[in-house]
Amino acid sequence: MDSEYEEELRGRLAILQEEHRDLDEVISKLMTTPPVDFIQLQRLKKRKLCLKDEIQKLESQLIPDIIA
Repeated sequence: MDSEYEEELRGRLAILQEEHRDLDEVISKLMTTPPVDFIQLQRLKKRKLCLKDEIQKLESQLIPDIIA
């Protein structure tokens, strides 16, 4: 893998991980502050799940293939 491409992936991964953490905080605050907007909560949880999938995809690209 090209080191420039790997660096780009790592940068994108860091951004996605930060956004995932931020969403986690927002969701926690939203759930504890009445009245709870369940539609917004559902949208945020869906976005968080999409981010998790993207993060896993990038992490798998960064792990080198090992032939056993």
